[in-house]
Amino acid sequence: MRFFMACFIVLLLFSAVACQSQSSVTNKKITLYNQSGDSVGTAELVEEPDGVKITVNAEGLSPGYHGIHIHEHPKCSGNHFQSAGNHLNPEGKKHGAMHPKGAHLGDLPNIEADSDGKAKAELKLAEATLKEGKKSLLKKEGTSLIITAGQDDGISQPSGNSGERIICGKITSKLPK
Repeated sequence: MRFFMACFIVLLLFSAVACQSQSSVTNKKITLYNQSGDSVGTAELVEEPDGVKITVNAEGLSPGYHGIHIHEHPKCSGNHFQSAGNHLNPEGKKHGAMHPKGAHLGDLPNIEADSDGKAKAELKLAEATLKEGKKSLLKKEGTSLIITAGQDDGISQPSGNSGERIICGKITSKLPK
């Protein structure tokens, strides 16, 4: 009888730990792809008390500033990644950090590519989470990270007049195959 009771307790503890780890993702690493499907970098997302820290390493960009946003679907297909949908905007705000009725949850500061076309940046997506909730980047099927050809002006509607979407990475809770 003691043996069965011990087995039951171990099984119960194991189940509790397994359920907890599935619902509390604290970091996520994604691969970034260009329109041709070539891997051009990575982004690491880390849950922090005041939002999600995003560390981006990308190459193949033109030198200068580029817009970067979280989009509403984890899809990186179609002409200029249109399958990713619009910026993540669960509260129905206007676009841009400089807009008085903004910003979208998915709005991030521009990143800068050096003369070799490489960009390394550490950004903060305030109020976002990798856990459950209205502002989760892993909601439903997930979201995506998009880098654009030009600089986001921080106010133009609906997406900052930053040009074509040129790099995309899927943000999902699913493990890669």
